[in-house]
Amino acid sequence: MKKEIRYALGEILIVIVGISIAFSMNKCADNKKDETLKQQYLENIKSDIEIDKNNLESISQSIGSKIEVLREVLPLINTDSPEKRSKMNTIYSVFTSTDFFPKDVTYQTMINSGDFKLIDDFDLKAAIETHYANYQIMLKDYERLDIIHKEYLGKYMIENADFDAMRQGQFGYSNEKLFKNILQSINGALMIKKNATNRGIKNCDSLLSILNTY
Repeated sequence: MKKEIRYALGEILIVIVGISIAFSMNKCADNKKDETLKQQYLENIKSDIEIDKNNLESISQSIGSKIEVLREVLPLINTDSPEKRSKMNTIYSVFTSTDFFPKDVTYQTMINSGDFKLIDDFDLKAAIETHYANYQIMLKDYERLDIIHKEYLGKYMIENADFDAMRQGQFGYSNEKLFKNILQSINGALMIKKNATNRGIKNCDSLLSILNTY
């Protein structure tokens, strides 16, 4: 009877040990899978940020060119300067707006799927969250220029720009005082946008320096 009990206990012990080993192996496999997935996410975020940085650098350069155009043109408007007509040929680049669309698909996927919890480093998690939150602040500064374009410049061009006169070599813009005020407002909004863009570039560099350690 005692032998049977010892045998049964031995069998139970073997089963328990086997289950424990299997559970441990499965847990290790899951941990390895989670770590691999986390690293893939981090690589994708790094790639996204690098693309964002390149786009922001291009936008910053474009804004700088527009500010330079306005620096040359603004002093001539509402004056009798003979250079006014020729310089106005460069103003059209200022009438376009360059938008920025953050490449945040990886980040949004992690948030929506719950996989953001895979990042167990608090500082890294906070840095990623802060970075994408800063994009929203940056885009708020972009809105100033969009509002001026939509509500003021567009209306002015419809009501005060004479394109037939321009084709005949004339200046073609009436109410020059209003035109100059609008362009000065655009210039200020461009400076705000450029500062916001440069902050975005610095934020990209900051996050990339952190991601490069993983």
